[in-house]
Amino acid sequence: MINRPIRLVALGTLLIALTSGPSLAPVFAAGGGGGGGGGGGDPYGGAYSSPNQPSSYPKRSGSKATHQKSKKASKQSFLDDPSFKQGYRAAYDTIYDRHDYAAAIDQLKALGHDDYANVANLIGYSYRKLGDYKLSQVWYERALKSDPNHVLTWNYYGFWQIEQGNRDQAEYHLSRIAAICGTDCAEYRSLAAALEQPPGTSLVY
Repeated sequence: MINRPIRLVALGTLLIALTSGPSLAPVFAAGGGGGGGGGGGDPYGGAYSSPNQPSSYPKRSGSKATHQKSKKASKQSFLDDPSFKQGYRAAYDTIYDRHDYAAAIDQLKALGHDDYANVANLIGYSYRKLGDYKLSQVWYERALKSDPNHVLTWNYYGFWQIEQGNRDQAEYHLSRIAAICGTDCAEYRSLAAALEQPPGTSLVY
């Protein structure tokens, strides 16, 4: 099954988050998790961000920089919240174990952080599995706005593009994945394999 490596990557990242405390923040800070740069300390998305992405925070002082730093602290606080972790894991299981996508959307929205890339991506994935491609696209775009280097969103959105017949766009998504995690990561390999199939092939992922 083509999505098994992706599920394992996502689950592994989540398990690291669930078993580790805030001490992981400096490790993921270099990877620019949770916003595409500069130390979001995002234990859920750090593995999906580019290690070379520059800081997303301005170098100058002033109220804007202070405001962004407070947003960063707010993001870290909800990621450390056990109820958020538990709710996210429950929604993850609802999607990948029970395949109850409508219930998962409700669970993810109830977390109150649907502008966070991992949450928005899973909402987009769930809408796609329900066949609502318009809403799915809205949520994938929201995830990438939150974190332009969220490789799992590029992967899932790439499958969306293939299903819509947009193979050129899917190739672009593949190039974005390569720039973020290289050509050996599971997200690259699964999307590349899907693109090698003839147009119209039913994809299982």
